[in-house]
Amino acid sequence: MSASEQLQRAMPPRLDRYELKFTVPLEMIEPISRFAATYCSLDRYSSAAPDGFYRVHNLYLDSPGLLFLRNRRHRAPNRFNMRVRAYGEAPELPYYLEVKQRVGGVVRKYRASVASADWYRVFTEPGVCVSAHGGSQQQADNLALFERLAYTYQVEPKILTQYTRKAWVSDIDSYARVTFDVNLRFTERTAWDPLPDEAMMQHYDLPEVFDPGCSVILELKCHAAAVPLWMVDLIQAFSLKRRSFSKYMFGMSELFITRGHG
Repeated sequence: MSASEQLQRAMPPRLDRYELKFTVPLEMIEPISRFAATYCSLDRYSSAAPDGFYRVHNLYLDSPGLLFLRNRRHRAPNRFNMRVRAYGEAPELPYYLEVKQRVGGVVRKYRASVASADWYRVFTEPGVCVSAHGGSQQQADNLALFERLAYTYQVEPKILTQYTRKAWVSDIDSYARVTFDVNLRFTERTAWDPLPDEAMMQHYDLPEVFDPGCSVILELKCHAAAVPLWMVDLIQAFSLKRRSFSKYMFGMSELFITRGHG
């Protein structure tokens, strides 16, 4: 059975969503934000940030043979990534353990939070157990899934990505988000935590990552079954052209070049 088939069987039903990505210039953040503000409010992290932007850290995991990366590069129609996410200038607990699956054009994300900085010991020390933060059955199920996949594919830390985000959440839809990611950076990572070493962080600068003059990743997320009309209007009003973008894949590509692997 393939990795994706195992994942499909293991995961409980969850929200299916679209993730539409675009690259835009910095000067488009404000007019698009004004458009989004008609239908949305800033999320709790942006609301608490003085300028609306907050720091996001993602520690990506992969198998020793980079199975997840190879599936992404080959555009496998059914694939997934595993990562550990943290928020804040200095990443703070809880951390969020995520499995993000893509089936065709639809994305499913399964997330469990952990409140212990030693959460990773479950993978490094036999007999250690970690509980999901929050206590819900869904959190427990998602944590069990994350651990099962981690053991199955013998995952290990590969790369830490970092960026600052401004995020809007729809006030009129059950689920819709508009996010801007700027100042994208990355570094090779072998430790089991999302804590950045600022001296080692590098900026994304591959020419295929961004269109000329476009250094912002704009992302529109919504239910797969119901794309809001205002989101369609936003795309048309700003003549946005959708493009593929993977922070993990492009960061790893930069590392391969840096290390001379081509």
